[in-house]
Amino acid sequence: MVSDNMLKQTSNGLADRMARGDVFAPDCPSRVVLRHMTSSWGVLSLIALRSGTHRFSELRRKVSGVSERMLAQTLQQLECDGLLVRKSYPVVPPHVEYTLTAHGEEAARLVEALADWVEGAMPSLRPDDGQDKR
Repeated sequence: MVSDNMLKQTSNGLADRMARGDVFAPDCPSRVVLRHMTSSWGVLSLIALRSGTHRFSELRRKVSGVSERMLAQTLQQLECDGLLVRKSYPVVPPHVEYTLTAHGEEAARLVEALADWVEGAMPSLRPDDGQDKR
């Protein structure tokens, strides 16, 4: 026999999971945001923006190695995910600035902690030269 308390716990757990999302489910929308945030350029862009508002060209210099197209795509995805705000000024040449939202600040802090951990653990993670040899 199932008690009322057990039913309440089960239904609350399901409702909580549905409201929060289930990242392990293939169709969970949180996977898209997670993929954008944790891509190489997403992580570096979020960390770069922690120091404040940046123009596109400043971000491109700060996130060394990223192409203009890839940075634009990454920033657009992060904007659509609600992690940053893009402000465009109607001047010539174009002037565009990017700033983290409150959610972006929190996400940037978390991915920066992960990046810091990776950098600190590199000698034991990849005792060779750390290069990807695929």
